Amino acid sequence: MDLIQKLKDQVKPLGKKIVLPEYKDERVLKATEIILKEGFVTPVLVGNPAEIAEAAKAVDVSIEGAEIIDPANYDRYQEMVDTFVELRAKKGMTPEKADATMKGDCLFFGAMLVRLGAVDGMVAGSGCPTANVLRAALQVVGTKPGLKTVSSSMFMFTSKKEYGDDGMLVFSDCGVLPNPTSEQLADIAESTVEKARKVVGMADPRVSMLSFSTKGSASTPEVDKVVEAVNILKERNVDFKFDGELQLDASIVPSVAEKKAPGSDVAGKANILIFPDLQAANIGYKLVQRFSGADALGPLIQGLAKPVHDLSRGCSAQDVVDVAAIAAVESI
Repeated sequence: MDLIQKLKDQVKPLGKKIVLPEYKDERVLKATEIILKEGFVTPVLVGNPAEIAEAAKAVDVSIEGAEIIDPANYDRYQEMVDTFVELRAKKGMTPEKADATMKGDCLFFGAMLVRLGAVDGMVAGSGCPTANVLRAALQVVGTKPGLKTVSSSMFMFTSKKEYGDDGMLVFSDCGVLPNPTSEQLADIAESTVEKARKVVGMADPRVSMLSFSTKGSASTPEVDKVVEAVNILKERNVDFKFDGELQLDASIVPSVAEKKAPGSDVAGKANILIFPDLQAANIGYKLVQRFSGADALGPLIQGLAKPVHDLSRGCSAQDVVDVAAIAAVESI
């Protein structure tokens, strides 16, 4: 994808470091080799150097040039343990528990590297559920100031140039929150705009808060939730265009927008679609992907204080490489 190459070119001169903590996964080692050849970031692996070297040799992969951090011999290890105790003290965290977590869980160790600024981002999840990655990210990195919600977005690249930005639209939340509240929907909108600006350089975000109703054509608790999310965005005085509640056709088809939402500066030309719940979003992006042959990038985690991204357990080595490029750009 041309977009990914642009991101790689953007970060290549910046000396970014991305931790890939799951070295026991063959795809992570192959991704490390690719990243080293392309040279857009420095890949950081976590574990015993001899064991990592043996794992790489077993799959005929060269990781020469990768940075390796061994928890057993890391000069900032005590700082990591102390920080984790401080972060989780109210939850009963003790030095002993923190030590066991940092030594025994590569996701928490990797997330702490991100928090302390030793690396610029983390890409993980090829060998574990999304919940594991999010747990480490939330407990260690935390959410972005002003937001309470972690969510995800999906970039859809279609051949339908009349929609979105030349056929590109962003869908959210496609992978995290099953039934977001009004406040969470507002958070998702803010996070998605920031993601779109950083990843694709979106200059004019136009956010549609989706529903099966447009401007009061129906009144149910489900619709009311979306209406309240729009009101919250108004109260926050955000720096992007938004409108709702809007049906999908009123969001992206100008002729329908003229009838259903006249005067709206978003209806008919939305490029960001915020779905009311995870079921609708997940079904929606897969319909677009399958019926239109769209390329789908994501779901990409958003709302965290620093970049941490989750991988599908069915990912390829190239997927790991691509998401590392996204994480590096987001750290700028």
